[in-house]
Amino acid sequence: MGKIKIIDKEFELFIPYEKIRAVIEKIADEMNENLAGKNPLFLCILNGSFMFAAEIFKRITLLDAEISFVKLASYQGTSTTGTVKELIGLNESLEGRTVVVLEDIVDTGITIEKVIAQIKAKNPAEVQVATLLLKPDALQRDVNLDYVGLEIPNEFIVGYGLDYDGRGRNLIDIFKVVE
Repeated sequence: MGKIKIIDKEFELFIPYEKIRAVIEKIADEMNENLAGKNPLFLCILNGSFMFAAEIFKRITLLDAEISFVKLASYQGTSTTGTVKELIGLNESLEGRTVVVLEDIVDTGITIEKVIAQIKAKNPAEVQVATLLLKPDALQRDVNLDYVGLEIPNEFIVGYGLDYDGRGRNLIDIFKVVE
C-alpha cells in the first residue's frame, strides 16, 4: 500500500510493519533482561497502544508478568487549566510493583507526565515507560522514557493503533499525512 485516503486526508507509507516488528523485538529483549525477578505489571494505555501492547506482551518471557488496560478520561476542570486527564479502569494494586506503561506515542509529553504522576501516587516500587514512537521536536516536558522504539519528526500519522478521528487504527503499517 503506497497511498491511502482516510476521511478527507491522504496518507503515504511512513513506517512499514517489518521495521515496527524489529523495534518491538529489540524493546522486548531489553525488557526481558531488565525486568527479570521484578514481577512487572504492564499497563496498556487505550485506545492507541493496544497493538503495541499485544506485540510486546507476546514476546515477554517472564512468567510472573501481568498486563492490564487503562483509559484516560477527560474531565472539565474547574480552573483555567482546562482538561484534566485521569486514569480509569485500574483495578490492580500497584503498591511495591514494577509498573511498565505501554504508550503508542509520546509527543508533547504532557499526557505521559500526568499518567506517571497518577501511577506514582499508588506507591509502586518503580515506574518505567515504553513508547513505540517519540516526537522529540514536539516534546514540552522532561519525562523519563525507558524504552523508545523510534524517534520520528513531528508529522501527523495514522495506523498501528494510531487513528484519525477513530479510523485507521487497523492498519499494520504507519502512514503520514501528505500535505
